[in-house]
Formats: sequence, structure tokens, C-alpha cells
Amino acid sequence: MHDPNRLAAAQASGAETITEAPTQSASPAVPARRKPKISDTPPPAPPAPKLADYEPIIGKSQLDELRFVSQPLQGKRVKMVNSTAVGGGVAEMLNRLVPLLDELGVKTGWEVITGGNDFFDVTKGFHNALHGAAFTLTQQARDVFMSHTEQNRQRMRFDEDFVVIHDPQPAGLIGSKSEGPSKWVWRCHIDLSHPNEDVWKFLQPMVERYDAAVFSSPAFARQLAIPQALFYPCIDPLSEKNKELDDSYVQTVCDNFGVDRSRPIVTQISRFDRLKDPLGVIQAYKMAKKYVDFQLVLAGGGASDDPEGAVVLKEVQGAAAEDPDVIILELPPWSALEINALQRASTIVIQKSLKEGFGLTVTEALWKSKPTIASAVGGIPTQIIDKHTGVLVHSIEGCAYQIRYLLTHPEFGAQLGKNGREHVRENFLMTTNARRWVLLLRILSGLN
Repeated sequence: MHDPNRLAAAQASGAETITEAPTQSASPAVPARRKPKISDTPPPAPPAPKLADYEPIIGKSQLDELRFVSQPLQGKRVKMVNSTAVGGGVAEMLNRLVPLLDELGVKTGWEVITGGNDFFDVTKGFHNALHGAAFTLTQQARDVFMSHTEQNRQRMRFDEDFVVIHDPQPAGLIGSKSEGPSKWVWRCHIDLSHPNEDVWKFLQPMVERYDAAVFSSPAFARQLAIPQALFYPCIDPLSEKNKELDDSYVQTVCDNFGVDRSRPIVTQISRFDRLKDPLGVIQAYKMAKKYVDFQLVLAGGGASDDPEGAVVLKEVQGAAAEDPDVIILELPPWSALEINALQRASTIVIQKSLKEGFGLTVTEALWKSKPTIASAVGGIPTQIIDKHTGVLVHSIEGCAYQIRYLLTHPEFGAQLGKNGREHVRENFLMTTNARRWVLLLRILSGLN
């Protein structure tokens, strides 16, 4: 029998190792894993929420303030540019931020750069290298990056009052900046605290041609010759991925995916990316499963700018072998409602990243009041105040321990979930993000 006092003492001391002898699982035999039922047809796009729809969540006074601070920008035009229209947190944020700014009277458009596999192979290497991974910056890689950048420059126009370029992939578009009044902003969503120096030296001269740079955490920033601002990324509480759902729909999704809601569910929602460490999650599952019964769900998809995803998915499938309690879901880009349902059905949500930008899957889980276990990397510690809004871990063993602890201490997990939702409400919602953008654009244009 487990000693609850001993477990509580270990939790209070921050222990990350499992020291008790394993017990035999009491769960009944489970059938072989069946193929999940995944929709292959995108649903009709829902209408974007209006400003007034946010009033029950943030209050009338905050909405009135947002409208007021936007007034000096009425009629100004903004172009947002990134590398993919679907997949990943940047695309999800832009999908909501653009219409919100537009309703505020700041005419905002969104374009996506194009490129072949050679270009996105290089930019994926850049992305990992800027997180600190090894990368050899060859002349060929430079040439591929610059040639595709030039092709995008030739097909795109930049005559707006403001141009906002997201992340390294389109950073070279700064070559189209004229001497006119338009202001250019580089929005960096990744952790630049320990970049590969060769790649950063290649990109830095481009970045310093912008009028300002925006980072997601003070720790991500670099010494630059331009002003810098701090913007937390955000979620839209009214989006398909975050809105409230009927429990009957949640049950239908679980039935389709072969997830048993009568047993604990531990879930990681992420692209199949090495930096999200899905293989480490499976190792943590195997360690914790010796002590507590639960199912592991690894759900995610790919993105057009990440050619490595299919390889990682195969590795994950191999590591799971034939374990029927490891449910691997390769979801299409239109699966926001299904992801929402999986998070709401989960007992615990994990984000065991090795490197991270901000980690909006953590924000999503906290908003849904879920006990959340996540690595202390990137912007995650901004969201998870350890043992208050969630639990931070530093290893596979630590992740396994916390899975076990939270599954055996549901009251503690419920309090974490309650605190986490309030933390998101105060800091990481789309309306707050829109206000920050409005204020930055006012500063850049000299408007008081």
C-alpha cells in the first residue's frame, strides 16, 4: 500500500524520483488498440467572434478601454506575414488577431510566404539552431534562404503603414522596406537566449533593419540596435480550440478516438517534433504506469514549414509498439474542436518540451482548468508558477513522478487547475494581446 504522508512529503520537497516499489495494476485487461476515427473533411469555418462577445469573459470596462486606445489608429493599415497558414501557435493567433484588429478600425491583412522543401528544410534547421541545436550554416543554406526570400519579395507588396514579420522564416523580407513612413516590426516567437551563433550572426543584420522587435519573454531577447518590446502570446477563449463544449460532444470525440473516459487520461497536444519530446513522454508514461493506471494520448499534426514531422511520428509509433493504452493521433489542421474535447476529457495535460517558444498548448490547458505538467523551458515558467498554477519538471523521471502524484492527489490537481485558469484570464487572452499591439503601433507612429 502507498503511504500518502510519504508522497505528500516528497511533493513538498520537490522530489522528482519514484522510490516506492511498484504495485500490480488493478485495471482490467484492455483490448488491442483500434484505429481511431478521424474526420478527413474540414468543417465549415465558424464566423469570427465579435468584440462584444468577449464581454462576459473580460468585462465591459476592458472592452471599452480597448476601443478607446484604438481610436488614433483608425484607418491605418497593417500587414502580418508568417510562414504557414495552419499548424502551430503563430497561425492560430493570427487567425484571431487579424479580424479583431480589423474590427477595432485598424485595417489588418495576413499573408503567408511560399517555398519549396529545400527552403523549409533550411528554415527548420534555422529554427532548431536558434533554440541552440547544432547546425552547419553552409553557403548553400544561405543561398536557398536568400533566393526564396527574393521570390517572396517579388510577388508581395508592402505599402501598408505597418508591416509585422513573424519569426525567422520571412525575416529577409525586410529587404523590401523603403525609406517611406511605414514601420516594420519583427515578432520573434522563439527562445533566442542561447542561439547557434553562426545562424544568429546571419540573421541579426536583417533583424536590426526593423524599427522594433517583439519577444515573448525577457529571457528570449538579444542585444539589438533597435527598440524591443515584450508581448506574451495568447489564446482566444472563443475559438474552436478553447470555447466551452457540451459533454456529449466530448464523449463522442473520445469514442471516435478510442479513449476510455472511465479511466484516467494523460494527454500531450503537440506537433510531432523532436523539441516537443514525444519519445520522452512515452518513457515517462512507462515509468509511471508501473504505479498507477492511466491512458496516454499523444495528439498532434504537422505544418507546411516542418518537413521533419513525418519522421518523428514514425519514431513515436515505434516507441509505443502495440501498447493499447498509448493512443497516437495524427490529426488534420481542422481538428481544433477535437483537440479542445481531448483537453477537456483529460485528467492531466503534459507539455514535456526540450525547447519551447511560449507553449500555447500550456495556456490552453490552464484555461480549461486542467492540472498541467510542463518542462521549465522557454516561456512555460511564465505561465506555470510551480505548484501554484501547475507543475514544472526538468526530466523524464520528474515528469513520471508528477503524473503519479497528481493522479493520486486529485484535490491538489483541482486547485492547480483553478489557479491556472485565473492566471490565463489575467495575462494571456487575445483581447490583452490586441491591446498591446495597438499601443505598440501608436508608439511607432508617434501617436499619443
